[in-house]
Amino acid sequence: MKFLLDTNIWLEIFLKQSRSFEAKSFLNKAPAGAIFLTDFSLYSIGISLFDSKQFETFLQFAEDIMVRGMVGLIRNEMMDLEKMALVSKKFNLDFDDAYQYVAAEKYDLAIVSFDSDFDRTERGRKTPGQIIKKNYSLAKAKSILA
Repeated sequence: MKFLLDTNIWLEIFLKQSRSFEAKSFLNKAPAGAIFLTDFSLYSIGISLFDSKQFETFLQFAEDIMVRGMVGLIRNEMMDLEKMALVSKKFNLDFDDAYQYVAAEKYDLAIVSFDSDFDRTERGRKTPGQIIKKNYSLAKAKSILA
C-alpha cells in the first residue's frame, strides 16, 4: 500500500504537536517508496516552517525528499483543476483538501491525515495510528515495492 501524507502529518512532527509521536511511529515503520506528498504540501510546510524561523528544518526536509528520495513528490496539473472544483463541491472540501484528494485519486494513494474532512469523501482517510493498529502490512508493502 502507498500513502499520501497530508500536510498536517508533517507539521505535527515539525511543530512538536500532540500527535507527533503517532506520526513519527508511522514514518519509521513505512517502507521506502511508500510515502508521498504533494508539491502543495511541500510549499505549505515551507510557509509554516519559515514563519517559525525553522529554515534549516525545511532545507533538511527538502533535501531528504529531493536528493535522497525518501519521500515521493507528486503534483496535480492544470488539467486537474476542474476535477478539484468538482471534488470540492461534491464533498464540501476547501482548496488544499481538494488538491490532496485529487492527487491521491490520480496516483491511487491512501490518504493519511488528521483532518476529518476526508471522512465524508469516497476515499476516506486513515490516521497514522489507525494504519499501524489495523495491521496494514507495512512489511508486505515493502516486499511489493521492492
